[in-house]
Amino acid sequence: MREAHAQFSSFGIFGWIVRQKEVRMYKSFSMELAGRTLTVDVGRVAAQANGAAFMHYGDTVVLSTATASDAPREGIDFFPLSVEYEEKLYAVGKIPGGFNKREGKASENAILTSRVIDRPMRPLFPKDYRNDVTLNNMVMSVDPECSPELTAMLGSAIATAISDIPFDGPCATTQVGLIDGNFIINPNATQNLESDLKLTVASTREKVIMIEAGANEVPEAKMIEAIFEAHKVNQEVIAFIDRIVAECGKPKHDYVSCAVPAELFEAMKEVVSPEEMEQAVFTDEKQKREENIRVVKEKLTEAFAEKEEWLAILDEALYQYQKKTVRKMILKDHKRPDGRQITQIRPLAAEIDLIPRVHGSAMFTRGQTQICTVTTLAPLAEAQRLDGLDENETSKRYMHHYNFPSYSVGETKPSRGPGRREIGHGALAERALVPVLPTEAEFPYAIRTVSETFESNGSTSQASICASTMSLMAAGVPIKKAVAGISCGLVTGETDDDYIVLTDIQGLEDFFGDMDFKVAGTHEGITAIQMDIKIHGLTRQIIEEAIARTREARIYILDEVMAPVIAKPRTEVGKYAPKIIQIQIDPAKIGDVVGQRGKTINAIIEETGVKIDITDEGAVSVCGTDKAMMDKAVRYIQTIVTDFEEGQIFTGKVISIKEFGAFLEFAPGKEGMVHISKICKERINRVEDVLTLGDVVKVVCLGKDKMGRISFSIKDAKAAEAKLQNKEE
Repeated sequence: MREAHAQFSSFGIFGWIVRQKEVRMYKSFSMELAGRTLTVDVGRVAAQANGAAFMHYGDTVVLSTATASDAPREGIDFFPLSVEYEEKLYAVGKIPGGFNKREGKASENAILTSRVIDRPMRPLFPKDYRNDVTLNNMVMSVDPECSPELTAMLGSAIATAISDIPFDGPCATTQVGLIDGNFIINPNATQNLESDLKLTVASTREKVIMIEAGANEVPEAKMIEAIFEAHKVNQEVIAFIDRIVAECGKPKHDYVSCAVPAELFEAMKEVVSPEEMEQAVFTDEKQKREENIRVVKEKLTEAFAEKEEWLAILDEALYQYQKKTVRKMILKDHKRPDGRQITQIRPLAAEIDLIPRVHGSAMFTRGQTQICTVTTLAPLAEAQRLDGLDENETSKRYMHHYNFPSYSVGETKPSRGPGRREIGHGALAERALVPVLPTEAEFPYAIRTVSETFESNGSTSQASICASTMSLMAAGVPIKKAVAGISCGLVTGETDDDYIVLTDIQGLEDFFGDMDFKVAGTHEGITAIQMDIKIHGLTRQIIEEAIARTREARIYILDEVMAPVIAKPRTEVGKYAPKIIQIQIDPAKIGDVVGQRGKTINAIIEETGVKIDITDEGAVSVCGTDKAMMDKAVRYIQTIVTDFEEGQIFTGKVISIKEFGAFLEFAPGKEGMVHISKICKERINRVEDVLTLGDVVKVVCLGKDKMGRISFSIKDAKAAEAKLQNKEE
């Protein structure tokens, strides 16, 4: 196992910038992290931000800043935190594409990185803090040996910790890879390509606060070991951050608390008793529960009609009352709002082929959560092109998109396209399924799955994994194994030992609980993890229990719900899906197939109506819906790349007639000539007496003539063909 080797050095070293009559002092701090030097400059740049860390990890450079507004935002009942991860293409020596030649909207990777930074940071801010906070990370240089995403995660934690913004940190983040059974701490770009695990773990001083993982069926025990290997390294990084804070940290500023007054809670209990509130939330129908809460609100509004200051915060107070009620029911009474047992999964249902004419479809229902996934197949040329900072990721063959319309939760609002949540859920499902997809050689298609949320009451991302697995199988995609996903929740008490883990959480339990622990995988192991929590971290005991619960539930879903509907992929793609024939040619012959300025390949495409993709290695994919035309295109390509040899039989079309013979086209760009003496066994005076333009004839190659030219014969073709057949028999 490769150790992190975290050692502290260069503390308290001063640097300086000299300008006209100005000297700006700054401090630089360094440590060795996984064999590379991590350096943090404080006070060097962005001095007007509340906190700024100029991060250097190897040659990777990220400017991380933390800023906060002076006053709370009015009219909100949540903490307004914004996290940005800005990818500057100059960081890898690129000029952005497009007409404007500048960075546009954030890439999918940037959005996902922002979410990973947000998740461990958000719980560490005060729950009653309503000032706007922005954490900005600008990637200015990328070293393939040192992850810019990791550098930004550490930078955000450091910038916030040294700022005057209230923050119960620090936290630290470590990435873990797995190669040949050995853990790699903070793997480089090359190692990531080989790794069976891409794990990101954030920790506080005592506990794990965030987990994100993609894996090639890593067993549960190995995953737990990896998580706490990262946690161990995080403690060394936190010690490093503590020393920076000790020298450069600002006193935390005071803020206006937006907590609900205790006297309001007591007054609410007198109007609506805890028993009444339990009855209001205790139902498995979301709409019924919402109606019950509406009645409770009307009752409270009437009772507090004379207290305007209370009415202004009544929504937040009612939310807190519901939260306290639900948490007490679960933790103390072991009662769930929908009446289920602690380990019980909601009613499940699955079906396939519900959407006609698409290439594959499936629907998975879990209680009031319902996902329909549609699969579309296309030639590899339609794979998504990526223009980002990772030189190893230039295209994406498998795309999973997730949509969450307002009707799925009984609301009305216009669609504005996918937000960060939709992109995050789609990426999670994509990550879960990638390990079981066939290779391009096995299945030369670009694949897109789209998960449509028909109904939502918690765990839609995991339902989309189940629906996508079945949809892929129904489409004839030869996935190696079925994948299912499930999530666990958590409600905690006053101590680390006072908690309860819930299997298959619904929306209310997610909303009022402390954790959403999503795990996807096969029978053999885990393929994806995403853990969101609202508290200051989880103990090892909770993590182990949650992973064990999700495995138990996952196996049940795979065996009892999905397998009876479709147990293995269909042997062929659907009627309406494009068909692909793949052949291999000599890479040196690619130019012959393409032709000058694409003349040859375009002629084949125009005549047959197929799509043709050719890789640099000579792998040719012919895609179409008409089998006869696909076979014709393949014959053309095989003919083009075949060197003429004596005895070969070809079929050609007469394209030109001369006095001395006829010219035939065997394939676009591939021609030959039949001398007048080789057309018929009988002597003829004119070629036109036997052949006309457009005639299709069979010829045999006679090899080279006396002048070194390849010659062909029509009159000898039948005998040569018969001889060849006899030889084969």
